[in-house]
Amino acid sequence: MKRYRASWFCAQLLLWACAVVAAEQAARDDANADHHLVHNGVVVDFSAQPVGSAKELMEGAFADVRFRMVDEASGRPVRGSAPGVWMDMAQVVQGQPGAEQKSCKEKIALYLRGLVGIRPMLDLNSYFVVLLNSEASISVVDPLVSLAGVTSTFATTSLKQPGEDWTQDDGARRLYITLPKANEVAVIETGNFTVDSYVKAGQEPMRIALQPDRRYLWVGNDAPDADHSGVTVIDTASLKQVGFVATGAGHHEIAFSADSRRAFVTNRSDGTVSVIDVAGRRKLKNIETGPTPLSLAYSPLSRRLYVADGKNGTVSVIDAEKLEVVKRLAAKPGLGPLKVTPNGRFALTVNPAENRVHVIDTASDELVQEIRVEAQPYQIIFSETFAYVRSLGSERVSMINLASLGQDKTPSVQSFAAGTVAPKEAGDLVIADSMAMAAGEGTVFVLNPSDGNSYFYREGMNAPSSGYRAFGSSPRAVIVADRSLKEVEPGVYAGRVKIPVAGKYDVAFLLESPQVLHCFSMEARSNPLFAQSHSQAAVQFENWPRTAQAGQTLSLRFKLVDPITGGARIGVKDAQVMYFLAPGARRTQTPVREIGNGEYEVEVKLSLPGAYYIYPAVPSMKLGFGELPFFTVRAMPPGSA
Repeated sequence: MKRYRASWFCAQLLLWACAVVAAEQAARDDANADHHLVHNGVVVDFSAQPVGSAKELMEGAFADVRFRMVDEASGRPVRGSAPGVWMDMAQVVQGQPGAEQKSCKEKIALYLRGLVGIRPMLDLNSYFVVLLNSEASISVVDPLVSLAGVTSTFATTSLKQPGEDWTQDDGARRLYITLPKANEVAVIETGNFTVDSYVKAGQEPMRIALQPDRRYLWVGNDAPDADHSGVTVIDTASLKQVGFVATGAGHHEIAFSADSRRAFVTNRSDGTVSVIDVAGRRKLKNIETGPTPLSLAYSPLSRRLYVADGKNGTVSVIDAEKLEVVKRLAAKPGLGPLKVTPNGRFALTVNPAENRVHVIDTASDELVQEIRVEAQPYQIIFSETFAYVRSLGSERVSMINLASLGQDKTPSVQSFAAGTVAPKEAGDLVIADSMAMAAGEGTVFVLNPSDGNSYFYREGMNAPSSGYRAFGSSPRAVIVADRSLKEVEPGVYAGRVKIPVAGKYDVAFLLESPQVLHCFSMEARSNPLFAQSHSQAAVQFENWPRTAQAGQTLSLRFKLVDPITGGARIGVKDAQVMYFLAPGARRTQTPVREIGNGEYEVEVKLSLPGAYYIYPAVPSMKLGFGELPFFTVRAMPPGSA
């Protein structure tokens, strides 16, 4: 597969790569270079603070990473920048004492090469494409790395049961997936795409939504009996169910007021929308909107709720303060999903029965346009400039220019093909979207569930880039997990990370304009909860190589010793090793064999180029993976020096 070179993010990487080559000297040090830097007219202050009540950075805990940038001369915040930041264990690439800045350059250059597996432990610039499979799993694709024209799956995560819908919290680095057959929500940590936990979520959880302030997660329960049909409320801090509200019969769609004070829930079989007080998790009233309310959306611009009814073809306009219908707009029967543009100016609802997209002006609350879209339009998402409309009966995706919407305007529509087969040929589909906006302006991933390909399209292109093929699974929905830093206040760029292991970290920082290249430093302490386990054994690595050729199988030896006496731990029968490509691909778990005198041997196959992390474990001593020292080996591409 070709690398997605057309994406905005790839363009930034190329610029950053040029900055690395052009940088002829390291940033000058000062007395506090681990956290403070002055270079090329920019002052950068780095901090990493523990989240919650913790007083220090610790393995297994979350940390808020922040970079404050100001102009040296004026003191004004540096706005609108896109700094590149990578975090890795200090010894992984460095290897040469006293050459921190040189190794920092080498690290950044290595990360920007785009080889499979050559990734830092924590990448604060990247995004991943996540596919929800019809099987009980998700597949994770890194679109920015490739090897010999083939993009490798970054990770595959198994679930208890197949998923139906999902939503994510970029700030907390979490992905929430409803599992209707398990009556649970799976919580995925997007730092390493592992299942953090399963949360009970009522009967038949289907639709899921996160309220704007991210305080509560709302799950629609499509239970057949009225007592269990409604919404389950989950606290995102504790990941515990904190409420259930019985709203009415039928499928439930969910929307929120911009201030997160109220939630609105459709009851498809009852013909009503329930209004819920979020703070008290109690129903305020039911509003009749028509026989079959199929979808709803809130406009922060008009402060009104728009509800599309599929049977009678009307859109009910609800005043979100008065909690009453103030207008009913007559479209045509067959209405489906309705969404509001990012600026709140228009509401668009698709009509697969009529092959139309109806446009509502939220300023006047009038239907102002009907746009022809062939082959049963059924999904819609937005960029800042276009509405992307997916049709069941065609492989083509229609693009409606948002600037062409409005009274007395002629809508501008174009399209591109995402594959050669219509989505409906895949059979059963999920309610989650098969399109997702990618990191960077005007870029989108389109999944074709019929051929299993994900296609990358950038606005202005004639056709999508070639797509990623999900072998061994049947993807049904796509979402983009963005892990990049966000400008949370003027000149302050921040993100949240989960610290994988204790130790000293290099925090590689790169700014393209003006050119700033520096490695800050931070240290995470061992978790005291692991102290007892750590005291039972220690590992001594026996002259392991730091580099090897990809394709090799290495026979590696290590000793298990008593950490106090230094004596050999003899006769350990269940020692094992888990190794993977950084930061989590191709995980392999293998047993080790005892050679004698406390020495043990394991074979590690370095299938592809990349940085391999090797973790020993001894279950009988309650020493899991990550609770003993680990080792790294870099597998070089065949033929490289």
